[in-house]
Amino acid sequence: MNNNIKIENVKARSIFDSRGTRTIEVDVFTNHHFGTAQSPSGASTGLNEVISYPRGGIEEAIKLVNEKIAPILKGIDVEKQAEVDAILHQIDGTNNFEHLGGNTSIAISIAVCKAAASSRNKLMFEQLSGNFELTLPVPLGNVLGGGKHAGTKAPDIQEFLVLPVNAQSFSEAAWANINVHKRIRKILESVDSTFTAGKSDEGAWAPNLTNEKALDVVSKASEEISNELGVIIRVGLDIASSSLWDMKKNSYLYLRDGKTRSPEEQIDYVVDLIKTHKLIYVEDPLHEEDFQGFAELTKKTNSCFICGDDLFTTNAERLRKGAKIKAGNAIIIKPNQVGTLTETFETVKLAKSVGYAPIVSHRSGEACDTYLSHLAVGFNCPIIKAGVVGGERIAKINELLRIEEFLGKKVKIAKVNN
Repeated sequence: MNNNIKIENVKARSIFDSRGTRTIEVDVFTNHHFGTAQSPSGASTGLNEVISYPRGGIEEAIKLVNEKIAPILKGIDVEKQAEVDAILHQIDGTNNFEHLGGNTSIAISIAVCKAAASSRNKLMFEQLSGNFELTLPVPLGNVLGGGKHAGTKAPDIQEFLVLPVNAQSFSEAAWANINVHKRIRKILESVDSTFTAGKSDEGAWAPNLTNEKALDVVSKASEEISNELGVIIRVGLDIASSSLWDMKKNSYLYLRDGKTRSPEEQIDYVVDLIKTHKLIYVEDPLHEEDFQGFAELTKKTNSCFICGDDLFTTNAERLRKGAKIKAGNAIIIKPNQVGTLTETFETVKLAKSVGYAPIVSHRSGEACDTYLSHLAVGFNCPIIKAGVVGGERIAKINELLRIEEFLGKKVKIAKVNN
């Protein structure tokens, strides 16, 4: 008896992301069920990410899916994920998805996985994990924003984040982040006379404050909520240094603060921030090609995740290059940076093998899809960076609450007190 479940059709359409920008949604139908996936988009993107869309944009991508890719994938076993992803590469013919677009390919790839899961009456994380012991990720939440995600009066640093390190459940950790977010608003209303409760692209508050004052606000709110809830909440940053880097001047330009820092001064600045504010997490502290700087910073810090996003772009080869010199100790995992689920998984496996923490992450322009929650659980990643509030962010958090309930007492939350 042949139990293979075949792909019967693939269909794409244009939808809107959280910024009101057009993005792609793909349906994959089998003879049993179907799966749907939506692709996000980033504002602060790495130079080494795959190309988002073909030259003709979304409309060309949709036409390619409906007229070219669908006939090729029809009849293929939906559970042969690696084969499907290899076919996408063959159809594209480039090493950076220039012809199909990485957003196109990842939407297909994820939809295939969802279709396989639903056709077997499974949840997506079950399809991914096999029989591995599972943990729930700890939520890393953006509570105050600046940089490319906010206005010109906001801080230069792109994200001020919080991470509950000793919560006993995912629900407790998510509640802690939400309470910090609420408390920050109250504090901002007292320290920023111009504050209008404006938010960044990811739902974080966007005040008119310097970087140091913003960090003080987040630290104060975290300490207050820690004391009230009995959950230790640590602070982190996504500096998004490539956005600050001026190659001609060989310096980092902090326009809001009126500061210019050389690469050496940038490292010293970050080390001082980590020590002064007891930071647990710093993402992209240096620009996307400074592997040596990442390595030097990592040597100078203890008990802090030094995380590469633009540095690695979910790319296994770039991670291997960084791991050789210990450039950082954590990596952001964004599936649309690399274009397929298979390659995403390969990078996660590599990260674990070389001692890097894989952190599944949203994009600033998000859709309401929840597959990131399933990737974090199915790939057994210790942290998920998915925002705190806002429909497209809370969708991921709420899905993890459902997964937690589904798994019951047998599942625990990951330990991340680095």
